[in-house]
Amino acid sequence: MTIEITKTSAEPGAASLAVKVPEENVRAAEERATRAYQTRARLPGFRKGKAPPAVVKKRFADDIRQQALQEILQESWKAAVDQEKLKPIADPHIHNLKWEQGTPVTFEFHVEVKPDLKLDRLGGFTLKRTVPKVTADQVESQINDLRDQKAPWIPLAGEKPKPKDLVHITLAQREGDEIKDTQPYQLVLGEGRAIPDVEEKVMSLLPGETVDATVKFPADFPEEAKRGQSREVRITLAEVKRQELPALDDAFAREVGDFDSVEALRRAVREDLEKEAERQAEANVRQTLIEQIVAANAVVAPAPLVNRALAVYAQAYGIPEDRWEQFAGEMRSVAEAQVRRDLILDYVVETKGLAATEAELDAKIEELAAKRGQPARELYASLEKAKRLRDLERGLTEEKVFGFLLSQSTVENA
Repeated sequence: MTIEITKTSAEPGAASLAVKVPEENVRAAEERATRAYQTRARLPGFRKGKAPPAVVKKRFADDIRQQALQEILQESWKAAVDQEKLKPIADPHIHNLKWEQGTPVTFEFHVEVKPDLKLDRLGGFTLKRTVPKVTADQVESQINDLRDQKAPWIPLAGEKPKPKDLVHITLAQREGDEIKDTQPYQLVLGEGRAIPDVEEKVMSLLPGETVDATVKFPADFPEEAKRGQSREVRITLAEVKRQELPALDDAFAREVGDFDSVEALRRAVREDLEKEAERQAEANVRQTLIEQIVAANAVVAPAPLVNRALAVYAQAYGIPEDRWEQFAGEMRSVAEAQVRRDLILDYVVETKGLAATEAELDAKIEELAAKRGQPARELYASLEKAKRLRDLERGLTEEKVFGFLLSQSTVENA
């Protein structure tokens, strides 16, 4: 008997389908599940695989029902994809499942799908690639960052701490004359690890001093329940340390890397900054190109796909559920841009046949392995284990797509 599938609603990026599975199909799925359990069941009084179906059904009723249901859902989903020519981007959600003995199974599929997209204009744009000059100040700033990373922390005595100093403190709650919940903390002042009122009090102390104070949580404190709340605390400053920058000399250059002088270090830093400037300029060209394609073709970011992207962002950033709505509002424009970009790239891949080939993937792995001085098969295995092969393949595909798209437009170097 044919499974009845009816599309009940559709919008760009999503579809809902009502499904009705005839009783005959349901019964056949149950019989297949029963036979599967019968062949491996060990029941008292029967040899393996010889227990009567009725006994097996009674003993494994819930398991048989679950296996039959999984088969029904899989069969129905395949039929729905074929009938409606769906392009799903994720597994469907099941809603309103109804299954009574001796009746058809009914339920709904809710699924996110790739919307139909037609891009009439992919080229003919004029783009500017601007690579900013790297300045001497930028080079020195980068070198000073390296000095910061290598700077040791030196204990201070008889001096109040300043921003960027490392402090060891104890913080306790006060309730009248009672002091409780004393906790040690180590933090760098000015990095935002303590609320401003606490940092202000710490910077008023000398090492070894204690102060009782009332501190107030700021209005933007991550824990909503504490925002604007005040606490009576006791703060003790145990120790202050300050970084002492190492001398900028040839010895420092050798410590940082394989450089025989400060000038060699400066040249290497400048080269890295110039390469980064070129990478950023190329990224800006690509972003501008996507924005031009979006504008020329009125590409819309479907809400279901945007919400999906937001959910992925929230999980990646560890956003708690009570802050999801605020986070979604702040990140929605980013998610919309990402969805539009993905839709355009996928369209070009499909219509122009630009997906990375297995040979291209193998060649890239060979190249990377040679740079790392390891066998290609080892690198392949490690990438596969880390589930990063897909990312590498996607990167190769994107390079091919942007190579094609940029060849259809004019890029001027500013």
